[in-house]
Amino acid sequence: MVKIEVVDIEKPEGVEVIIGQGNFSIFTVDDLAKTLLTTVPGIKFGVAMNEAKPQLTRFTGNDEELKKLAAKNAVKIGAGHVFVILMKNAFPINVLNAIKNHPAVAMVYGASENPFQVIVAETELGRSVLGVVDGKAANKIETEEQKAERRELVEKIGYKID
Repeated sequence: MVKIEVVDIEKPEGVEVIIGQGNFSIFTVDDLAKTLLTTVPGIKFGVAMNEAKPQLTRFTGNDEELKKLAAKNAVKIGAGHVFVILMKNAFPINVLNAIKNHPAVAMVYGASENPFQVIVAETELGRSVLGVVDGKAANKIETEEQKAERRELVEKIGYKID
């Protein structure tokens, strides 16, 4: 028997989330924190990771609210070796490659500032992430005006070469 559950990720407006799965939680949670600190100066974050044995959630970070929320969300997901990163003052694009290149990271399910849900399956052995829902579904194609606005925003947040 498999039970399917939708877990809403709790986070303040403007906070980015990254959900992934790795291995060897006992040190990986601290390694992910070091990776974030050395990738983006001024980043604020909380990292939590579920350990399958001894069935606890390890957490760290440099922002008390984000640390607590990352741990709370990881416990709600409940799947072994899943990690939750909540961060401010950085975008996922700034840190994803560094996170994905960590030897203990198996995969990243998703990363976004949007409302975020995790689809979890539960069996008699435990819980597993099936996937994520990242914001609302697209329902139209952008206009030329919207394209110009998008490109203006991208430049405004610093992704422009002179």
